[in-house]
Amino acid sequence: MAEIEVYGLSCNTRLNPVGIDDKAPRLGWKLRSERRGVAQEAYRIQVAEDASFEGGLAWDTERVTGGRSVAITYEGDTLRSRTRYFYRVKVWVNQGEESEWSPAAYFETGLLSEEEWAGADWISYALPAIEDGHEPVAYLRKAFSLDRPVASARIYATALGMYRLFVNGEAADDTCLNPGWTSYTKRLQYQTYDVTALLNEGDNAIGFMLGNGWYRGGLGWEKKTYYGDTRAALVLLQVRYADGTESVVGSDGSWRGSDGALRWSELYDGEHYDARLERKSWSQPAFDDSEWGSASPYSHPKTALVAQESEPVRIVNTIVPITVVTTPSGETLLDMGQNMVGWVRFTVRAKAGTVVTVRHAEVLDKHGNFYTGNLRAAKQTITYVCSGEGEETFEPSLSFQGFRYIKIEGIPPEQLPGRFVGCVLTSDLQAAGQFRCSDPLINKLADNIVWGQIGNFVDVPTDCPQRDERLGWTGDAQAFVRASTYNRNVQTFFAKWLRDLAADQQQDGGVPHVIPDVPIAGYNSTAWGDAATIVPWVLYERYGDERVLREQYASMKGWVEYIRAQGESEFLWDTGFHFGDWLGLDAKENSYIGATPRELIATAFYAHSAGLLAKSAGVLGFADDAAKYAELRDNVARAFRAEYVTPSGRLASPTQTAYAVALMFDLLEEGARQQAADRLAKLIEEAGNQLTTGFVGTPYLCHVLSRFGHAELAYKLLERREYPSWLYPVVKGATTIWEHWDGIKPDGSFWSDDMNSYNHYAYGAIGDWLFGIVAGIDADASEPGYKRIRIRPVPGGSLKFADATLESPYGEIRSAWHRRPDGGIDYEFAVPANAAANVLLPGASKANATESQQPLEDAQGISNVTETAEGLALSVGSGTYRFTVKNK
Repeated sequence: MAEIEVYGLSCNTRLNPVGIDDKAPRLGWKLRSERRGVAQEAYRIQVAEDASFEGGLAWDTERVTGGRSVAITYEGDTLRSRTRYFYRVKVWVNQGEESEWSPAAYFETGLLSEEEWAGADWISYALPAIEDGHEPVAYLRKAFSLDRPVASARIYATALGMYRLFVNGEAADDTCLNPGWTSYTKRLQYQTYDVTALLNEGDNAIGFMLGNGWYRGGLGWEKKTYYGDTRAALVLLQVRYADGTESVVGSDGSWRGSDGALRWSELYDGEHYDARLERKSWSQPAFDDSEWGSASPYSHPKTALVAQESEPVRIVNTIVPITVVTTPSGETLLDMGQNMVGWVRFTVRAKAGTVVTVRHAEVLDKHGNFYTGNLRAAKQTITYVCSGEGEETFEPSLSFQGFRYIKIEGIPPEQLPGRFVGCVLTSDLQAAGQFRCSDPLINKLADNIVWGQIGNFVDVPTDCPQRDERLGWTGDAQAFVRASTYNRNVQTFFAKWLRDLAADQQQDGGVPHVIPDVPIAGYNSTAWGDAATIVPWVLYERYGDERVLREQYASMKGWVEYIRAQGESEFLWDTGFHFGDWLGLDAKENSYIGATPRELIATAFYAHSAGLLAKSAGVLGFADDAAKYAELRDNVARAFRAEYVTPSGRLASPTQTAYAVALMFDLLEEGARQQAADRLAKLIEEAGNQLTTGFVGTPYLCHVLSRFGHAELAYKLLERREYPSWLYPVVKGATTIWEHWDGIKPDGSFWSDDMNSYNHYAYGAIGDWLFGIVAGIDADASEPGYKRIRIRPVPGGSLKFADATLESPYGEIRSAWHRRPDGGIDYEFAVPANAAANVLLPGASKANATESQQPLEDAQGISNVTETAEGLALSVGSGTYRFTVKNK
């Protein structure tokens, strides 16, 4: 048996994707070995249409020298549409070993050209509006017959609206909220369904439920429709028979349409379902649709169609309520025990016409009553009218809610237990990391960060999932993106969103505040628009695929050039509207904007974005641009110092956020940075060891303190339980991250109704510090994707241990430390095969450090051992290492 194993094959970071339209997909794999210091020296990839690889190969790389096993671009024969390709990998490693071929994985292409949609036309079915102007959900169907045994069948489908697809009475798959939210006029996703097992030789039927969704539904606090007034469907069934022939069934004027039991559905308001109007077999072939109307052709181009780009939205978990609550006002509630996003599935037995109403809320007020004030105009209400036909089970399908508590009307309280379950809905992203330490409250904070991400990563990265907003705010996304990579594999999720950012970017390079663009939200704020540069760079750094930089480069450059054109000086950004340090605690009374001058923040991010653009240009080989934008970055930094730094080296604005961004972005002269960090620490101490930062400063605060020798102060901020702090909401019972540090005040009252989400991930950016500093796992951009890992844990505070794992593109990384009874520290690090790490053991020296109870010079896999002012620096190859640093 070979001692090196090739596993974890992926195509575009996904396992066996079906329906891709990438003509040059990227392949990747991982290596597994118990030995230390294993590194790939060469690889070979074979791609074929035959899983046995015995026929002709579409691509055979032969032996390729190199250590890369992430994002290898396919360069074989031109890929054909609707074709499954199998691929396998073998490698050679530095210890002279050749692996066996890996088990085969596959990818399947979708429709690679617009012409291949020729068998299907856009169709619509208009219905008269009913209550409150709502148009009922349209039910479309097509009956057809297949006269031969089916070998394989795929449906390619999309909609102007939101849809659910059925075949012969069964859901086509388990995905939800299709086709997702994109910049619909420029990019519209289609989904691919393998329906082979659902079809029969003989009679068959396709059913298609079509609602408003993001396309036609009201968006934003004005609930306006921004994309179109007409819902439409596009469906193409491609059937391959056992005899090798094919046939097509496509959407056209022969399809039939009607209304049905789902009377209306809106993202913010919920759904109204009248089970008395159910046509139970409506998507089955035998259903009599003679009284249904004919679908109407709808003129709409197919040029914007793209295949599904990220993992789809699914129900990933279910939650059983923990208790029935009777409020002081006499209302009956169920407490899910977790602020979640999705919907409730419930079962009821009642007389026909009985109305069951389910309302959703995140928190109770200080008296213990149901509170919906923070929802603003969003109703988040499900109404179900019973059919009276025994046990009836219902769950929504074309809307979602954000909630912990549900108020139920129409069902006696004694019938509630066992009849309700919460269905957790999110983009089904692969889990990445886990953080644990000796403090249960910090562990709960880490869990809350994950739950906030789950609830707000619903096809786009939303700010909140409950009120009349739920928009892809760029400022929240850039603040949280680094932390998000530790919790889930977000590579394809953010790559999709960035394509919409580029699509919605203004001609002058300006960036909307929200993506996809909802114009009411506005445009071009610093630290919001900078998502155009920050998010692509983080994805490159964390996943090692330069394609995201190449795809987004024009967008990144457009944003930096937009900024350059704004200021009265070329190197200062001192004009226009900016959110500033949003929700900073040092804001003036009745203001959302912190005390740090917005022009200071704008110029700081100007320098940061120019620097990221320069680094991206260097990665892509654009030498002229790399030099040009590096010079621009330096010029902006000099202008920043001239405008905002006093001759004595202090910032003219003595706020925590001003110092945090200036230090995080290296805007101060190197010799002045420690003094500035000491000044920041003093500001925090003078404030009572509490932070005053908002959305801009908070992600960087603890990083800057740790970097400049104030890690213990950073730990004080982390471990603080009183308001304001990360743990204050935890102490108050939070199960997600709050929008405001004092969303619920110490006396139980609320910050405000206007803008008070209890599931808002921005302040969850502290998760980046938990993984990257406390546990010490970080990427090195010189060898991105964790090919070269930075492991630099910083033990501190009252913590007795910390332990983190991260599933990287090269395999699982682990960093753990435990305090020893003698005052020393034990460390355990795991580096995956084909990766290496630069390690720093703080406070260690050659004299007081051992590995697996051996002197470092005798330990296998360790090199470049160097004593530094910070501690012991060394390099390690792959493997598991156990260091002990004894107390000096």
